[in-house]
Amino acid sequence: MSRGDEAGTSPGLVVVISGPGGVGKDTLIEQLLARDPRLRYSVSYTTRPRRDYEVDGEHYSFVDRAAFRRLLAEGELLEHATINGHLYGTSGRRLDEARADGHDVIVKIDVHGAEQMRRKRPEAVYIFIKPPSMDELLRRRIERATETPREIAARQRLAEVEMGFADRYDHVVVNDDAERAVAEIRRIVESQRSTGREPAGTR
Repeated sequence: MSRGDEAGTSPGLVVVISGPGGVGKDTLIEQLLARDPRLRYSVSYTTRPRRDYEVDGEHYSFVDRAAFRRLLAEGELLEHATINGHLYGTSGRRLDEARADGHDVIVKIDVHGAEQMRRKRPEAVYIFIKPPSMDELLRRRIERATETPREIAARQRLAEVEMGFADRYDHVVVNDDAERAVAEIRRIVESQRSTGREPAGTR
């Protein structure tokens, strides 16, 4: 029996994680999922080309722009955003199905997507991941070697804007060490599991 099937239990948590590209969100989420069987990952739709290490349906659901527009028109997407010319969106249906089954769901979205989510899912737990410094973020992005110099410069400019949204989140976690950051996020999630979220409008 899943947690959501038990009498009197509420749906699972929604844990929204945002932060600038290159800050290490994927690594943190991967470790969270490996260590906590109650967590599930919300697989977003995107029109971005798949990177060599990515698996369709695991990291993202990769679709073309026409398919993405159909999802949007059909009301499938809870939030959506355009980042560097690519479309990203979160499936509300997938999210609610996982929660109904009693799972706590991690949603990785950008700051603008989070703004949309706050209007529709105010009960979610919002966590912003910060780099130790912007210089360190740039170093990590260069080492990742998945973007051209022009893309790196554009993403770094975008990161400066995104950092300005950090104070809108319930929690800010500095990813100076992955092990420590994962432990901090796990403490946040466990705290919410034990106390529950505040009702909408009380924050």
